[in-house]
Amino acid sequence: MDDCIFCKIISGKIPCTKIYEDNEVLSFLDISPANKGHTLVIPKKHYETLNDIPEKEATKLMQTVQKIAKIIDKNLKPDGYNILMSNKPAAEQVINHAHIHVMPRYKTDNFKLSWTHKKYEEGEMEKVKEKLTKGL
Repeated sequence: MDDCIFCKIISGKIPCTKIYEDNEVLSFLDISPANKGHTLVIPKKHYETLNDIPEKEATKLMQTVQKIAKIIDKNLKPDGYNILMSNKPAAEQVINHAHIHVMPRYKTDNFKLSWTHKKYEEGEMEKVKEKLTKGL
């Protein structure tokens, strides 16, 4: 993808501060971090969303996310961390290359992930469950 910033980073056309790299996955520091140490983990092949990534490659991606989370937790000693992936514009995906954020968190960082809590109508949970379990 010629216009994808992450593909340009993978090819070396745009520099990054690499944390980890292998044949399938690259991780690097986010240039606009929520907190210092905020790391992105991306597949080297261009996929737009999680659903586009073949299962074997998605497994490798998540193994790398776990590796980065452990390193952040051990070496930066945050109070916690978030793992975040946005898929499609409605979920606030800005760069159309699948990527996962590993964000160290601190009690005093004032960073909030929040949403309006909704409620199910009577019997609605069962209907949603049926839709979700169809085809599993």
